[in-house]
Amino acid sequence: MTSLLTLSTLVCVFCIAIGQLLFKKAASTLPETLSLMALLTNGWLIASLALYGLTTLGWVWILRHAPLHLAYPFMGLAFLIVPTLAWLFLGEPLHWRTLAGGALIMAGVALASTS
Repeated sequence: MTSLLTLSTLVCVFCIAIGQLLFKKAASTLPETLSLMALLTNGWLIASLALYGLTTLGWVWILRHAPLHLAYPFMGLAFLIVPTLAWLFLGEPLHWRTLAGGALIMAGVALASTS
């Protein structure tokens, strides 16, 4: 993969991770009794859906230029990025087991993507 394609893939994975944090914020601000109006007026939800939509278009562009077996293993990085960002910005705990599990997932994805 070219440098531009690699960078684009990393940006895409990072945006997916940020989208997860936005979904978490959206979920925490929803009322107990869910309504269509509550969903339509939830700014966190709208932002997360918009980011996911743009990221999906970026992912389609990436897949147009890179084989899936090379691009997809980058998505494994999300298993480490999301908990780390949740720790930094949402105050969620980050345990060594989360990091170790993320490393094992990344190793498994890397192994599965080799021919």
